[in-house]
Amino acid sequence: MGTDIGELLKKQQIEISELSHKVVAIDAYNTLYQFLSIIRQRDGTPLKDSRGNTTSHLSGILYRMTSLMEEGIKPVFVFDGKPSYLKDRTIEKRMADRENATIKWEEAKEKGLAEEAYMYAQASSRVTQEIADDSRRLLLAMGIPWVDAPSEGEAQAAHMVKRGDANYIASQDYDSILFGAPLVVRNLTITGKRKLPKKNIFVEVRPEIIKIEESLAELGIDHSQLIDIAICVGTDYNQGLEKIGPKKALKLIKEHDNIEKVLLAVGQKIENVQEIKNIFLNPSVTDDYTLKWKKPDTDAIITFLCQEHDFSKDRVIKACERLETISGPGQRTLDQWF
Repeated sequence: MGTDIGELLKKQQIEISELSHKVVAIDAYNTLYQFLSIIRQRDGTPLKDSRGNTTSHLSGILYRMTSLMEEGIKPVFVFDGKPSYLKDRTIEKRMADRENATIKWEEAKEKGLAEEAYMYAQASSRVTQEIADDSRRLLLAMGIPWVDAPSEGEAQAAHMVKRGDANYIASQDYDSILFGAPLVVRNLTITGKRKLPKKNIFVEVRPEIIKIEESLAELGIDHSQLIDIAICVGTDYNQGLEKIGPKKALKLIKEHDNIEKVLLAVGQKIENVQEIKNIFLNPSVTDDYTLKWKKPDTDAIITFLCQEHDFSKDRVIKACERLETISGPGQRTLDQWF
């Protein structure tokens, strides 16, 4: 998802402890997809309750957010609103890709191809309205605030960082940079050992940050030109130019200064170029939000997860005890939160 310009950006690995006492605006849908993709059974089936409702995302929110908050991180989830009509083609393609992945998952399971089945199962993940609503409900019970963006969640999160209401955006996508986010943290919710697809190799995934000013200075371009590079490569709002990758796009933009001159030079067209650029430069955002972290409602968490979604009561109670300890008086990690 998003644009494929990661190889151009300067990244710096950090320890999670370096984010202590920082407000992190989490790209909600991106993170929920991660939880739905990673938290699965061995055959690829997501965690489900006795009524067939998917619960992988709820498990991810409860346990991962609790761990991050123990590190002193102050999370706020930012949910997508209505996307631009220019994203319709991308959304349709993603839906088709997920349907195709679901079919291949079933075929791989029937053939006993466990690794392929798991890979296709991950690719079939989708965030439904019910999943988003249940996520909001659990966050509320945990005392974690959320913001509903008028359009793109990453644009809203970038706006919150630029306003000083948050310190970082957490997302795997690079669109955050295009929306002007000064600081982006990646791998925040998937830190740990991960197996490489189709290989018996495990790698250590650690958080890394991207500072937009450092990346732009190193590339010798400005923010508008970075957007032009992304448009050359392809974004959620347009297909990229033929045979143009990130490095070649950078070279073309530095030679010709902007996307309009590049299009003339290569003899190709991209429809709605100015409208696409404007989505990134002047996105639809809102100042109508309040960030307040509250004490967890243990009874609400237990009722929701254990009674409605069949979570282990013992495990949920332990997580709630950790949350209560975090929010207790005199705690080093979350003092002056409440």
